[in-house]
Amino acid sequence: MHPTRNAPPTALLTELREARTGSETHLKEAMEHHGLRPLTGGFQNHVYAWEDPDRGPICIKLYAKGNHRRRVEREWAALTLLAEHDVSDVPRPLWLDDDNSVPAIGMTLLNGTPLLESTDREAALKGLAHTTCRLQSVPLSGLLADLERIDSGAHYMLRLTGSWPELLAGHEDDPLTAEMRALLTAWHNSGDAELLNKNTASAVFSRGDSNLLNWLRNGATSPCVDFEYSGHSTDFFDTADLTEHISAREIPDGTWIALLPDLGITPANRHLFLAAQRTCALRWLAVLWKQRHTRAEEFDTQHARVRLLQSPDNPWNS
Repeated sequence: MHPTRNAPPTALLTELREARTGSETHLKEAMEHHGLRPLTGGFQNHVYAWEDPDRGPICIKLYAKGNHRRRVEREWAALTLLAEHDVSDVPRPLWLDDDNSVPAIGMTLLNGTPLLESTDREAALKGLAHTTCRLQSVPLSGLLADLERIDSGAHYMLRLTGSWPELLAGHEDDPLTAEMRALLTAWHNSGDAELLNKNTASAVFSRGDSNLLNWLRNGATSPCVDFEYSGHSTDFFDTADLTEHISAREIPDGTWIALLPDLGITPANRHLFLAAQRTCALRWLAVLWKQRHTRAEEFDTQHARVRLLQSPDNPWNS
């Protein structure tokens, strides 16, 4: 199936963009005038549900930072590719309006409730694994074959070998610095970085965003949204990034471990997954270290997580 690029609702977008730069009252009036409903989870973007007169309910996404890191191009390319291969449980692209400093994409609106609120999380996660494998089975082409996903393994390596050690060097008096260095040293000595750098696994399509807040549960399926970080990756790295995202701490390790075969982890690539897992966990510790005072509980949880994954008693090794 080849998606057709339709004309965007120009008048609505013009008014919405202008209202965003004005008062809250102006924005509220514009939303009420057009029947727009704000959607959660937009983070740096502005996402709305809108009743399109011709298509029914759709999602409108405005990119407040423009095409930063080619996120608009990535999302449009991803949605277009998935529509061409008739992949279900993802939004279908409707129109792209990129002739503005605040680009916008229109896409179908998915139904469902947040996956983490599912009454049967194990079934919901099974659905997530099914959807993920379907996405990874789509042949890469065009932009997505050329670009690594945002927040790639290479990006994580740069943080752990460059920016984080540099930051630690400026905090020699911090009582946590020695412990952070010890964990970094253990990671260096483990050979994880060398193993990941040498891997020759085939590239697969990747959404590039492992936040479980972007997953829904709709009946027996688990749809997902948010493709602006898309590119190529490997199945083992994306699985590691999924299990180690801070949103995944709500899920017991035993549940994740049982799900690994459904996510493409086999005896042949398990060593690569484990190396990527330890790397992803340490990267999150580096992220939270910068906010260790304002997000102290999350930092402490991640600190314990890294120590667990580096310990001989790591349950994932069995």
